[in-house]
Amino acid sequence: METNKRFREELLNSVGTLTDEQINLQIEEGRWTIAQILEHLYLMETSITKAIVEVLGSGESQPAEDKPIHLAVNRAHRVEAPIFVTPSDDYKTLHELTEKLTSSRQLLISIVNTAEEDQLKQKSYPHPVFGRLSLFQWIPFVGYHEKRHLEQIEELKAKLIN
Repeated sequence: METNKRFREELLNSVGTLTDEQINLQIEEGRWTIAQILEHLYLMETSITKAIVEVLGSGESQPAEDKPIHLAVNRAHRVEAPIFVTPSDDYKTLHELTEKLTSSRQLLISIVNTAEEDQLKQKSYPHPVFGRLSLFQWIPFVGYHEKRHLEQIEELKAKLIN
């Protein structure tokens, strides 16, 4: 969770000085706004946490080999977001999105703190690119996924300023 914590701090520092208007501005046609990226991160973390809880609650164990999840930060390979983690076009405030990210992180932390490491390593859930990931690997994946989108946010911010 330390890596996740560091990436989250970087993310919040990156957007912390932006206005609500800036985060909702469509900077590039066909790309998400900064607000949409933040909503996507919230939806992803919530979805992953829910999946971890469901798999932990099931009686099945299906171990998975470790995958190179650190490659998630490589944006050369574009991944289409599944519909359940696709953000809306609604106007959102930075405060609202920060609160959502805080609540989804608190939920993930509480699951991690109460789950048995053995269970996290012996149970898995499919990822659309990496295939089956152990629940143990899903936890740092959240951070790498945020880092990927932090780079996207930085690109959009640079275009905002120019």
